[in-house]
Amino acid sequence: MEPVQLSYAYGASSQPLLGMTIGEKFDQACTQYADHDAIISVYQNVRLSYQQLQDKVNAFACGLLTLGLQKGDRLAIWSPNCVEWTITQFAAFKVGIILVNFNPAYKSSELEYVLNKVSCKAIVLASQLKTTNYLDVLKKIAPEIDDSETKVLDAIKLPYLKHIIKIDDQEHKGVHRFTDLLLPPRLEQLSELQHLSQQLQFDDTINIQFTSGTTGSPKGTMLTHNNILNNGYFVGESIHLSPVDRVCISVPLFHCFGMVMGNLACITHGSTMVYPSPVFNALDTLNAIEQEKCTAAYGVPTMFIGILEHEKFNDFDLSSLRTGIMAGSPCPKEIMQRVMDRMHMEQITICYGMTETAPVSAQSSTDDSIEQRVATVGRVHPHLEVKIIDECGRVVPRGTAGELCVRGYSVMLGYWDDFDKTHDVIDNARWMHTGDIAEMDIHGYIQIKGRIKDMVIRGGENLFPKEIEDFLYIHKAVSEVQVIGVPDPRYGEELCACIILHEGHVCSAEDIRQFCIEHISHNKVPKYVYFFEQFPMTASGKAQKFKLQEVMIKTLNIKEIA
Repeated sequence: MEPVQLSYAYGASSQPLLGMTIGEKFDQACTQYADHDAIISVYQNVRLSYQQLQDKVNAFACGLLTLGLQKGDRLAIWSPNCVEWTITQFAAFKVGIILVNFNPAYKSSELEYVLNKVSCKAIVLASQLKTTNYLDVLKKIAPEIDDSETKVLDAIKLPYLKHIIKIDDQEHKGVHRFTDLLLPPRLEQLSELQHLSQQLQFDDTINIQFTSGTTGSPKGTMLTHNNILNNGYFVGESIHLSPVDRVCISVPLFHCFGMVMGNLACITHGSTMVYPSPVFNALDTLNAIEQEKCTAAYGVPTMFIGILEHEKFNDFDLSSLRTGIMAGSPCPKEIMQRVMDRMHMEQITICYGMTETAPVSAQSSTDDSIEQRVATVGRVHPHLEVKIIDECGRVVPRGTAGELCVRGYSVMLGYWDDFDKTHDVIDNARWMHTGDIAEMDIHGYIQIKGRIKDMVIRGGENLFPKEIEDFLYIHKAVSEVQVIGVPDPRYGEELCACIILHEGHVCSAEDIRQFCIEHISHNKVPKYVYFFEQFPMTASGKAQKFKLQEVMIKTLNIKEIA
């Protein structure tokens, strides 16, 4: 009798881990690709070679030192995508200042919480995005800014914050201009910068990214040079990046998708970072791909849907594209096929991960079948281990669902100043418990069945919303779908399908239910079907199921049936 093959896999690679800091790798790239385009911000009309980017990064790093920031201090960046974001990123990394990524959508209460949670000493902030004036939002919690003659803040509600650096040329009382910190450094300043950079260790904490906080206060994920540099490198290896590649980064830089899979994948391969717009815009993305002849494009499925369905899609030549990454949520087969055919992205890959694993743990290959790209998230990444366990912590046989766990270089150090929450997700053997339900086949491909917390328990039976979502995408009228659970007095929970229809399509709730009745088992047929114009989304492009649940509980008047 043959032994049972268990759901465990290790990602082997002929390429060793990069045992260096991000600053070292950045300088290495700038020397090797000095005259090559490093970054192009189409909407800002800015184009920098690797040498020019290095000069600005060194100048800004020296500027931060002049303000008194030191290794280990926390520097917040609160801005949509722009060249200044990336300059700040690499300047902080070279000095050993911990970069703290802020969601551009933060309101004043959220801003106050995260600034104080990690004791930020300085913040780089944008001027404005849409109707949000960032400085005005900050002044709501730090009105003392207008009274600061020395540009050193002393605010009651923000006791740790001392310096505000604003990305525009306008003079503001109590605020440094970003350009003021870009003055050409003196030789002794550059010498000090080099000395400080050489003291850094590759396993130092260098980045803090906050979780979305959908189940409580946001947690600050501590990531090291080793975590994010290697993850970016192996993501780039997986899609075969090289100096000839130009990556269209429409995903937000504050998120791992943009900062790690975008920026760090590019600098580790001498590729070019291309920013179409401050936040995702389908038309700007199309324009950037054609204008800069991008060879790769990144996005979540909703972004690719927005591009494919844009009224001017056929006006653009996208033939330069060959690869890219789709991540963040499951991709329907129909959308994947259209991306491969109509956008020429035959080598597009799927990634799976989370902020706590820096982020990618599994990825499909550029030559995987379309079924493997849409039904699975590929196989385990190089130098990482994954296992799937049952409720008792035992590894399950392949083909059996359980919780996915990850171990290796990419796992975060922990949550900032929160031992208990760290211990909740990282066990004594350093396995990161993802909270995702997964299944591994005999070839090592991993299928994500859904979040443990999203699982709907109807009459004692476990139902996975993702399975029903994948089915509903087959319906010709369905553009986007989110399946959630809502309280029910008889079964405990019932299924509710929240649907966005394709433009020009008409469909009723009964049509959807009848379609389900004809093709899937009765227990998976949603009791409720509700149509939306748009879903509440995170800034990184993910639908917020907890908000959909709040809307549907109110809409369906659940209190009367609970």
